[in-house]
Amino acid sequence: MTNKNCSLGAWGFGANFLPSNAINQLEMWQADTFSPDHIERELGWAEAIGMTLMRVYLHDLAYAQDPPGFFSRVERYLDIAARHGIRTAFVFFDDCWLPLPKPGAQPEPRPCTHNSGWVQSPGEDSLAHPETWWHLKQYVQETLRTFGQDQRVFLWDLYNEPKPFPRQGGTTNALLPLVFEWAREVAPSQPLTVDVWSWEPILAEINRLALAQSDVLSLHCYGAPAVLQNQLQVMKFLAEGRPVICTEYMARTQGSTFADCLPILRQAEVSAINWGLVAGKSNTIYPYGWTPEKGQPPQWFHDVFNADGTLLYPEEKAVFQSVTQGLS
Repeated sequence: MTNKNCSLGAWGFGANFLPSNAINQLEMWQADTFSPDHIERELGWAEAIGMTLMRVYLHDLAYAQDPPGFFSRVERYLDIAARHGIRTAFVFFDDCWLPLPKPGAQPEPRPCTHNSGWVQSPGEDSLAHPETWWHLKQYVQETLRTFGQDQRVFLWDLYNEPKPFPRQGGTTNALLPLVFEWAREVAPSQPLTVDVWSWEPILAEINRLALAQSDVLSLHCYGAPAVLQNQLQVMKFLAEGRPVICTEYMARTQGSTFADCLPILRQAEVSAINWGLVAGKSNTIYPYGWTPEKGQPPQWFHDVFNADGTLLYPEEKAVFQSVTQGLS
């Protein structure tokens, strides 16, 4: 059963956060490459433009290597974020990009290639063997037991962009309903969500589950303003009084810009989390499918800051100021 009385708190905006020196979730969280100095500096830049929310991906393999150390690093991150006035939504699982994650040293980024090192969680080798999912349950439940009453965490995003499995022609994701069950058994104080990221017919069953089980409805929209407005209307109707949050948006070359979309989200009182904070090893400043042969794109795709803390587009500062007027 969903929690009908949940709240996301005051309206805010922020970013999906990966430190600029990490290519993926494992490089962010593994002991050898965890970088509190980068996190401190980059969240300070976010605070300076009024951001109060971050969405951050965890990874089951980072937990499996060293649960106590993993939780210590998550605690360190939360401490830094809280000092900058930032609350966090954590993501447990993700069906996007490379299907076979491996712990240890991560690859260097491929030039001009969007998210060349981002990894799925769990990997396909784990997803294909349900008899091994007990360790995924342990990862979810121990994380929720550790941080499930922590006010620095405002949302648990159980599964990013879940896809059908088997991925060729399937219509269900057998892991998804179990993750909801595992989380409900622990009963964290924060709300649970799984995003609606596409309305393609093949995702109908997954979307029905996400909409039925989420305490908060979350959507991803990289479309132009008219598309965003339409999707917000649909989600608010389907929410039946539950809060709605946009946990991914802003792809400049697709017409999803801060100038056009952030005021819409502010007026709708839907908190807004764009993709990317600081341009770095993820290379998400480049559009999907970009290659070095194409040179530099006419406009950067995602992200807000350069690696030196200057804005990619200084004119966007006025947009951030306009939506934060009157917020305490």
